[in-house]
Amino acid sequence: MEKLKKIIVLVLKITIAIILVQTLRFKFTAHPDSVYIFTQVGMEPFGRVGIGILELVASILILIPRTSWMGIVLTLGIIGGAIMMHLTILGIEVNGDGGSLFYLAVLTEVLAFTVFVMEREKYPYINKYLMAA
Repeated sequence: MEKLKKIIVLVLKITIAIILVQTLRFKFTAHPDSVYIFTQVGMEPFGRVGIGILELVASILILIPRTSWMGIVLTLGIIGGAIMMHLTILGIEVNGDGGSLFYLAVLTEVLAFTVFVMEREKYPYINKYLMAA
């Protein structure tokens, strides 16, 4: 059972990293949709590039066993922020995408949270604070 858990976690981490990396070309090439989104939330261009760099860092950290917890926590923060921007400023559908960016963000957040829960014993201080609550 432990081996199956490790395989599932690895597949989830690779999936998260792929999702994060595949969105980078839109941020780093100033794709019109990406520019539009970050303009709407008042973060163009520095937020677009900054978030792109953070997503790149998170995707790398996730794939390194010693630092995967940092990548997961960083992903939860970044994608949580993206979801909040969709819910408060952008809306579910952006530029006629049918909500695909929003749903991809939700999927990524769910996958990252799943890894977080499945590996919670590996995160520094998490068990200490969860047990104290």
